[in-house]
Amino acid sequence: MRVRVLLSALVMTLVSLSLYAQGPSDPAYGLSTDFRNWLAANGYNSYSFQRSDVAGGAYGGRTTPGQPVVNTPVIFIHGNSDSALGTITPYTGWTSSISYFKSQGYTSAELYATTWGPADPSQSYLQYHSKAYMTRLRAFIQAVKAYTGATKVSIVCHSMGVTLARKAIKGGTAYDSAAGGTYNLGASLTSSVDTFVGISAANRGLTACYLSGPTTPTCSDVNGLYPGYLIGIFGPYDVSSILVDMNATSHYEGSFVYTIWSQVDEVIGYGTIVYGQSTCRIPGKNGEVVFSTVPYGHFGSKDLSGYYQWRMVKFHSTS
Repeated sequence: MRVRVLLSALVMTLVSLSLYAQGPSDPAYGLSTDFRNWLAANGYNSYSFQRSDVAGGAYGGRTTPGQPVVNTPVIFIHGNSDSALGTITPYTGWTSSISYFKSQGYTSAELYATTWGPADPSQSYLQYHSKAYMTRLRAFIQAVKAYTGATKVSIVCHSMGVTLARKAIKGGTAYDSAAGGTYNLGASLTSSVDTFVGISAANRGLTACYLSGPTTPTCSDVNGLYPGYLIGIFGPYDVSSILVDMNATSHYEGSFVYTIWSQVDEVIGYGTIVYGQSTCRIPGKNGEVVFSTVPYGHFGSKDLSGYYQWRMVKFHSTS
């Protein structure tokens, strides 16, 4: 259902930013000691989920051993050039969303994020749906689920993080020439995901790639965001193979699937329309929230939608 932002939701989101005070036992910028010890003991050290090389590289974990997990754990997955808890505007990561969830009673034992890329805007054109990134995100999802003891987790993701997460969950085969060619991610993780929220994503391709063509890793027609081309009224042809795979079936991202996006998205552009359809919509979604005015653009739709993210995850509602 298409809805406009409510003033009360905006106020609640902005107020929540002032509530994000780090207590002495909060993991703050990083994973908690308890979670890091668990990761080491269970064979996850090679993934370096802590990302100490990046400011705000990770978040989450119990502050004390045995701390209860009451809410369904939420995993936040950032977009291209961003990080778990971004520190430079507009790459602000999930600081605002984590703040909002904490204002609604969630704890760091129920909220998780890691940085999957270099967190460097100058390298944005080099990022694609690589074997390394998707393997890493699958491992993080599995680790959080096992560590918390939860039956399922929920996933909130933004921009390129949405398409990375969709394929990581779907599993199966993919291709990465830089990693030996064809590989298999493994079985679907659908049964492990309660709610999936995709924000400002290029599910049908990135409109900027219309002009450039499949000339960069990000716009690749194999594992990038190339939307394809038309011949007259026919097509699109040569759509990125990995996007074709993601969209071939629907509603595998979780039990409940939602989208949040903006018609004034300044990064995706063209009103988000790719060959007549919004690229931000996920096939088979249960519902959506659509913004039509600034400041709800590419990043505002993430940073200012904490209320809706929470409602989708907690109550499977878009209002």
